[in-house]
Amino acid sequence: MLSAEDLTVKKMMKPAIMTSLNKYVKNLKPTFVPQGKTRVPRVLILSASVGGGHTSAANAIEAALKQMSPNAIIKNADVLQFSNAAFRYIYRDGYWGVVHHAPHMLGFVYDMLDRRDHPYNVFGDRIKLLAGRFNLWPLIKLVKSEQWDIIVSTHFLPVEIVAWLKREKKLGIPQFAVITDFIPHRIWVNQPCERYFTAAPESADRLKHLGVPQNSVVVTGIPIHPRFATPRSQQHCLEELGLAADADRPTILQLAGDTGVGPIEKIYKAILSVPEPIQIALVTGRNNKAKETAEKIQAPGRHRVKIMGYTNNIHELMTASDIAVTKPGGLTSSEALACGLPVIIVEPVPGQESHNSDFLLEKGAAVKASCIDAVTEKISNLLREPEQLARMKENALLNAKPHAASKIARHILETIYNAILNK
Repeated sequence: MLSAEDLTVKKMMKPAIMTSLNKYVKNLKPTFVPQGKTRVPRVLILSASVGGGHTSAANAIEAALKQMSPNAIIKNADVLQFSNAAFRYIYRDGYWGVVHHAPHMLGFVYDMLDRRDHPYNVFGDRIKLLAGRFNLWPLIKLVKSEQWDIIVSTHFLPVEIVAWLKREKKLGIPQFAVITDFIPHRIWVNQPCERYFTAAPESADRLKHLGVPQNSVVVTGIPIHPRFATPRSQQHCLEELGLAADADRPTILQLAGDTGVGPIEKIYKAILSVPEPIQIALVTGRNNKAKETAEKIQAPGRHRVKIMGYTNNIHELMTASDIAVTKPGGLTSSEALACGLPVIIVEPVPGQESHNSDFLLEKGAAVKASCIDAVTEKISNLLREPEQLARMKENALLNAKPHAASKIARHILETIYNAILNK
């Protein structure tokens, strides 16, 4: 159990580090309008609504761009909305179907497609490009019909389409790829692409191994909303959210992603089995059925519970919490790091989430539950070892990159204005 002294240190630690980071980011906001040049930048941001992470990254970059260049013309588009219903179903619903029913098959396919030497991949890459070109003609028209200064993609699908247009000399503007997991998959690499923004030095090394020129890779972190760079106290966030601020009752945050995926009920029951008195904040995302099911479960009297659906207050919930129990999506993991929030990883999807899990474990910012039933013990062990919990918080903050979106926005605007000046 966390002592009052431990809680006091925790409350002081986050604002101190975050204030230092805020001072740093002020230096990332130069005046981007060149002397004598009045044209506003035009930026096309492309994502894909396969889970919430790619869209959240796109929204974070848009928010940072608007902070730096309020008059910029920005279009933030979901590429799947420019495809037909069949393609959307296969690409989005098909993916989630495999995640739910055959996750290990997904891991097998992920690993196979990540091999440059696999004989299938040359043929498979061609088929994948043809399918994208055939089903995304409205997107291609959008890209070509307006005079964009730059295209920024937070999903690999538009990176591939734009790279093809550039190879065919049908498009002459730069494109940037923003990778939303800690270890890049081969499928992200599509040339020509002027910049690859990635999460960490390990991520950059992987891209170089895949043949990306070193001068095209920039380590910025995974872009999360600029609000995560603003320091808040735990006490203030607890009060804002209507949660108890008892010094002897730690807050455990259970997350299920933007869409509310995974065995939410089973994990929730495992958290309820923790013997120590705790406060539980459960966020079911857009999964209303899971929210209704959880609300019907009787919580033990020693615990306090707040169950929520989709919310925009994840930054406050993470700051208010002592431990998060979640799947290790790239955006969720980056947000937890930014808030100094230790993570208990549960049931990562084989493939990208497995690599994200390894990254957090290697950095000492997370522990992994071998199964759902082990979540109970993992929480209890951390509550009984405040020194380990404090180390995990510190490790999270040391590896946090809350200003990633601002750094990417700066690169975008500098590229645009350098091009204007050179004309």
